[in-house]
Amino acid sequence: MHTEKEVSQATLLITCPEKPGIISEMSNLLLEHSANIIHFDQHTTDPKSGMFFMRIEFELEDFNSSFSTLEQNLHLMAEDYPMEWTLSSKKKLKRMAIFVSKADHCLMELIWRWKSNEIQVDIPMVISNHEDLKEEVEGYGIPFYHIPISSDSKEIAEKKALELLDGKVDFIVLARYMQILSPSFIAKYPNQIINIHHSFLPAFVGANPYARAFNRGVKLIGATAHYVTNDLDEGPIIQQDVERVNHRYTIEGLKVAGRHVERLVLAQAVSWHIEDKVIVHGNKTIVFT
Repeated sequence: MHTEKEVSQATLLITCPEKPGIISEMSNLLLEHSANIIHFDQHTTDPKSGMFFMRIEFELEDFNSSFSTLEQNLHLMAEDYPMEWTLSSKKKLKRMAIFVSKADHCLMELIWRWKSNEIQVDIPMVISNHEDLKEEVEGYGIPFYHIPISSDSKEIAEKKALELLDGKVDFIVLARYMQILSPSFIAKYPNQIINIHHSFLPAFVGANPYARAFNRGVKLIGATAHYVTNDLDEGPIIQQDVERVNHRYTIEGLKVAGRHVERLVLAQAVSWHIEDKVIVHGNKTIVFT
């Protein structure tokens, strides 16, 4: 649970063309609303003509009134200057749906962190195309929905999933969900679907990466958490990590080592997303850590 101090905090993310005075302008705007800045991060692709990215975390005294007024002023600013922004509050927890197939390691890592309050999020549902993890998930008091998928029923299955998700979640995590989502599904949640790929992308895109890594005799294996786009395993990368291996590793040994990396990488990416530390720009991300 958030402390009383934390629920008075908000986070502002801004993307805009670089221009002189943008930092001063934003600081003054927050000052007008009696905001106390806690963290301030920025990045520019080019100081003269590039894109400017900013993350500001701050406290508000009269939160409800100040937050609403600040939103209105940001809307007005965006009318005069080409600026994209999001304003979020710790007063309202983000709602995360988890999609999973049979492997449980990434799913359980997220549930354990949620249970211990390491990631502060609501989990209104877990959706799976298999029933294997139903008892385990429901044991934590999380609703589990089984939606079987075949080559003939994919469209119907996605429709059922979207009906369950509608209005109940803010973002989706694919915790080793071994199905490819359709473009129409992805369009419903742009830059709000996080996938874990069991490879250090862009190497070994697609299926069976550990077998292909074994055949290549790799010395490093890794995992990549990224936002889902219509291009398979090519969405904006949020987090990656690797583990060193050697010639003694079998394919199964690579999978075991890989699972450790996968769950840590996915959990970190999810944490950054929840904490509004990620800005997507084109097919890249700016991660303020």
